[in-house]
Formats: sequence, C-alpha cells, structure tokens
Amino acid sequence: MELRDTFNRKIDYIRVSVTDRCNLRCMYCVPASPPPCLKPSRILKTEKLLQFLRIARGHGLKKVRLTGGEPLLRKDITGLVRAIREIGVEDLSLTTNGQLLPLFAKRLKEAGLDRINISLDSMRPERYRRITGGGNLQNVYRAIEQAEGAGLTPVKINMIPIRGVNDDEVAEFAALSLKRRWHIRFIELMPVGREFDSSLFDGRRVTADEARAAIRTTGELIPIGRSGSSANYRLAGGAGTIGFISPMSDHFCDSCNRLRITAAGRIRPCLFSDYEADISAASGEGDMERLLLTSVLSKAKGSLLQKSIPCDAMSQVGG
Repeated sequence: MELRDTFNRKIDYIRVSVTDRCNLRCMYCVPASPPPCLKPSRILKTEKLLQFLRIARGHGLKKVRLTGGEPLLRKDITGLVRAIREIGVEDLSLTTNGQLLPLFAKRLKEAGLDRINISLDSMRPERYRRITGGGNLQNVYRAIEQAEGAGLTPVKINMIPIRGVNDDEVAEFAALSLKRRWHIRFIELMPVGREFDSSLFDGRRVTADEARAAIRTTGELIPIGRSGSSANYRLAGGAGTIGFISPMSDHFCDSCNRLRITAAGRIRPCLFSDYEADISAASGEGDMERLLLTSVLSKAKGSLLQKSIPCDAMSQVGG
C-alpha cells in the first residue's frame, strides 16, 4: 500500500541524516556557538533505521538520500549503504561536502550507491575556505573526479549563492554545465537554527529569479521541467543541466514527496516542521509503522516557513 498524505501527495522519498558531526563549519549551516554533537548512544541505531526503511519500502518507498552533518564521518557508512540497497529501494544517493569522498567513492559505488551530490559554494580557494570554515577546494575537485570515475553519476553540485559573499560566481558555476554533464543546482539560503538572525538571511538571500537573471548573461536558459524540488534548465548547447531550488521565494510544497529522519531518529514531515516522531522509542514493527503513517498524515498542505528552521543547527536535521 502506497503512502499518501491528506492532500493526496504520494510520499516515496526519505532523507536520512546519519550523523550530526561534520568536518566543516559552513557559515550558513553552523551558528557562531554550535550545539554539542550528539553522544553516540543518541544516534539512531542502524538496526532501527533499517527496520523503519523496510516498513516504508513495504508502503512504496522508492528513494533514499543519506545526509548529515557529513555522512562520510559515520564509521559504518559503506555497510549502511549496502544494507539499504538490499532493502530494494530504487534510488540511493548521498550528499557530501566532498572532503573525504576521494577515499570512499569506489567503495560506495560497490556497496550500491547510485549518485552523489557535492556541496561547492566557491571556486576560489580562499573564499571556499572562508565559507566552509577551513575546507580544501582541491579535495572537492578530486572528489568530483573520483565520483565520475566510480560511476556515481550524474554528479550534482550544490551551490548556495550568498549576496556579497559568492553571488558573483553564479554565472561561472552555470557555465560548468556547458562542457560537463554535471547538474549544477542553486539553492536559496534558508534561515537555519534558533540563533540565526532572519533579517540577516533576508539581506543575503539570492533568489532563484536573481540567479537566473545572472545566468542569462552567459546564454539562453531553456526550461526542461521539474524534478522533485528542482526547477531544471539547460544552457543552449550545454552538456549538463542547471537546477533552482527555491524554498523561500517559490516553495514547492504542492509536489513534496518526502519525509526526513534526523540523526537522533526523529521523523520530520517537513524541514520547517515542529512535529517529530521518535523512531528510537518505537517498541516494535507495529509501533514503527504507526509512527510512519502518522507522520505522513501530519504533513502540512503548504509552506511552514518560519523565522528559522526549528533546530539549533542544520546538521541536526540534515541538509
């Protein structure tokens, strides 16, 4: 039996934060005073996660994306990928900052991973280091190369334009899709965490319309339809694609097909939702299935945008 919410949206996609730890401190993700990482005992146990995903698979789950924090910091990440693939999901992907991916790309592919999303917010080494709190840009370039070599394709590159920080690189990023079969995705800056000043976010946010306008100086943008949260285009003559994810200026709630699981094992129907259901506290399969069904029915119809995402840091709920 497939999962449908009260507004008849089919829910067949789950994003799983497998850890809240990260090896970077990106300015849009981690507040000035970051919360302490969860103790290992509070991270959702692998057995519980797999049990929940098997139940969801029985209700039509097709797609799983692993996020963090930085998911490659989880010690059993390749084993977890293999176990989720064995459940029978049709699409299994992972989002990473790329710093450790050169060490994992081949193993992840062999374990059953289909695709990789790599966060890259600047192609200028010093700027990239400043945005990420110490990241090495060369590691990201090696990560892209290793991902392509391992067959983790198409590689998607996620870029968050920030006014006065890296917005002058939007057209340059889009131009990468002219010769490479990469999916370049521009994601609007979101107010993340209770410590963040929402007015600061509003002042720094570059909307999808603004990003499109900047890219049109490079060439004609040809619409090619929507996939999930991304409105997709291609530059005339381009080998790859360009996507715009606009949760703030033009939310995509009407077509939302996902649930989220936090590193602590709590289901969220929406990134901006206050509602959470605790998988780790479930007493058995029946209880776990009830939590799944209740969470699906708790999805709101439209945008739940508030002053900030209800958490202390994005790493707690998954990017």
